[in-house]
Amino acid sequence: MDPDDHVCLCFHVSQRKLVSFLKREKPRVASRLSECLGAGTGCQWCVRFLLELHRQWETGEEPGLEIAPEQYAKGRVAYHAWKKKERGGGAGAGAGGADAGTP
Repeated sequence: MDPDDHVCLCFHVSQRKLVSFLKREKPRVASRLSECLGAGTGCQWCVRFLLELHRQWETGEEPGLEIAPEQYAKGRVAYHAWKKKERGGGAGAGAGGADAGTP
């Protein structure tokens, strides 16, 4: 994933913005990444990736996701199909998801 690719597709939050937020704000917990333009608060598909970016930053690694944007987007489609099935065909957000595209 390139720095300008979106990690949070709901709110169009790029990896670059998230990494800058990590370096500037130094959040003690990954959930604070939601303060970066609402990342992770929409469909919640990106939460596992936000956790990975935070883990990398916390351990001194340069944060970055090693996944192609196309694979990432396909994983999100699978996640939404899984959510719809889990909810009996209804819409709405929730936690959990398919394994496609896990960091």
